[in-house]
Amino acid sequence: MSPNFIQHLKKYISLNEDELQILSSYVKTISLKKKDFLLQEGQICKANYFTEKGLLRMYFINDKGIEQITQFALENWWIADYMSFTMQTPGHFYIQAVENTDVVVIEHHKQEELFKQLPQLEKYFRIIIQRAYAASQMRFKYFYNYSKEENYRQFVSLFPEFAQRIPQYMLASYLGLTPEYLSELRKKV
Repeated sequence: MSPNFIQHLKKYISLNEDELQILSSYVKTISLKKKDFLLQEGQICKANYFTEKGLLRMYFINDKGIEQITQFALENWWIADYMSFTMQTPGHFYIQAVENTDVVVIEHHKQEELFKQLPQLEKYFRIIIQRAYAASQMRFKYFYNYSKEENYRQFVSLFPEFAQRIPQYMLASYLGLTPEYLSELRKKV
């Protein structure tokens, strides 16, 4: 189990050596190459994914055949198609590596047992989900309250390194812009 993952957990909960051993028996780490998929539309999301190193994106293909990015997960962020994961039904999203990425995996069928073994992980996931939900609410506020240019400026001011790291067409998709319009905005800023 990676030191980065353990450090991240310890920001929110305490785990002793025995508990870390238990945790290590429930998780695995996988490596993805750029453009590899963790999930494709129609597949059941069988795990929760923690980005140890690298960058993932989650998207769907809209009725015009265009990719619409809904979420990114860089280091220390979780990602999953939560409807599919929770209900164990076919998913509606793709999860793909944007860069070579190392991912910590907690499989659905192991998660409840892990929570029984380490109840403090439920607290950890509650905190993480609350933070993610709050971020989602703010994203909706920005989407409805601000112009596309203001949304872009807000994103760049909050996440400057991230904005530089993401390919321009992906950032445009995430912000609901065309790549051409994003290029114009970047020239202005």
